[in-house]
This record gives sequence, C-alpha cells and structure tokens, in this order.
Amino acid sequence: MKARVKWAEARTFVGEATTGHKIAFGTGYNDGPKPGPSPMELLLIGTGGCAAYDVVSILEKGRERIEDVAVELDAERAETEPKVFTRIHMHFVVKGRGIDPKKVERAINLSVEKYCSASAMMAATARMSHDFEVIDTSV
Repeated sequence: MKARVKWAEARTFVGEATTGHKIAFGTGYNDGPKPGPSPMELLLIGTGGCAAYDVVSILEKGRERIEDVAVELDAERAETEPKVFTRIHMHFVVKGRGIDPKKVERAINLSVEKYCSASAMMAATARMSHDFEVIDTSV
C-alpha cells in the first residue's frame, strides 16, 4: 500500500491513495477555515470505518437483514506530545429487520478482536472499549 501527501497551502494538505482518491485535511491557520478533518480525526474515522466494514461483512454473510450500521467513536488523547489516543470507545448502532443481537455482538467482537487492523494498532496506546444497540425496523 502506498499513499502521497502534498502540502496545498497554509495548514492544508491533500492525501492521495494509489486508487486516485483524494482527501483534503489539516487544521485552521490564522483564523482561516479548517479544510477538512485533522490527521488525528482521520485516524479515528479510519478505525471506525475498519470496524464498520467488518461488521457489515460478517452480518451480511450471516444473512442478517441489516439496513444501516453506524459507529460512534469517543476518544481521549494524551495531554503531552505526541498526544496519542489513550482511550477509544466505539458505540455500534445496527438497524434492520429481526436482527439477532447475539450475532451483532459476535460480529463486533470478531472485528475488534481479530479482523480490524486499525483497532489493533490503536490498542497499542489506547484503552479500547465498545458496546452496541440493535434497532429493529420491522416493528
């Protein structure tokens, strides 16, 4: 895997994946607008995306009738440099028709404990936790 990051202006950067997809990111500078997520926000978003991808894949393979999966992340960072994440909590919200909560729990545990490489890396510095709720749309 390769990527490229190029400075655009002020504190704005553009990241590009080998697929050609680009994202602007950075921080506000001299009262200027924030161009997109900060690098740390991107790491947090990537962790949630990795876990959500796994959960959707596992539940689809199990023929669960999912309609929506969201991961709400809440994180804390160290107060001193390099200000790594010290705590990350992931709250999964799974919506669908007649979804088995045990299967959702299993999918999340498999993602967080086995498949999601982003959470595995974050766990090196952060205390990871998660919970979930299932919303049955058939009622």
